[in-house]
Amino acid sequence: MQESHRAWQPWVWLFDLDNTLHDASQAVFPRISEAMTQYLVHHLGMTEADAHVLRVSYWQRYGATLSGLVRHHGVNPHHFLKETHQFPDLLDILRTETALAAQLACLPGRKIIFTNAPRHYAHAVLHGLKVDNLFDDVWGLEDIRFYPKPSLKGYQQILRHTGVDPSRVIMVEDTLENLRTAKRLGMRTVLVSPRMQKPSWVDACVKNIAAMKRIAWLRTRVSKE
Repeated sequence: MQESHRAWQPWVWLFDLDNTLHDASQAVFPRISEAMTQYLVHHLGMTEADAHVLRVSYWQRYGATLSGLVRHHGVNPHHFLKETHQFPDLLDILRTETALAAQLACLPGRKIIFTNAPRHYAHAVLHGLKVDNLFDDVWGLEDIRFYPKPSLKGYQQILRHTGVDPSRVIMVEDTLENLRTAKRLGMRTVLVSPRMQKPSWVDACVKNIAAMKRIAWLRTRVSKE
């Protein structure tokens, strides 16, 4: 009975946002990093040099700078996310691949954004990319109770909410550790990266979303259902 129950469940795609659906490395990430550094300067009274070191160390240790700030400094997470993710010129700095909407529309099943960024920023990016109508839900950092990827807790919340078996979930990400957690839970994993090698916990590695149509098991197991 368990196998037959799994068989009819639709595929669920968990998509990361930054550096997966768009190139955040050139303009967006530097702006966020600078905004976070300045937040520490103004609200924690740090020098820029010390703020930079602390920001990076918390990101490396917890997966998100905010986690360390909340845990060790009592920073209000909602205020921090609002102040550090302001992009009045977002449409001018977004960079993505050609025909992204068409490539996403070809993937059957439910599509969900799962990002360590705040929800308001995720919605703004999806709108700017003109793909917001293709996603059934958006999970930002506040929606997973500020447990950033690769923490298991955020993934488990989404699985409980969707009610889907992990074997019917395909996670598409640019970060290896986030995919490692997905694989531990039984999901299929796709790494989006033009350079990285594919480790054992990654089922496929592609340079962009368009290249996903060339993944053999996606063509045979997903597209034909």
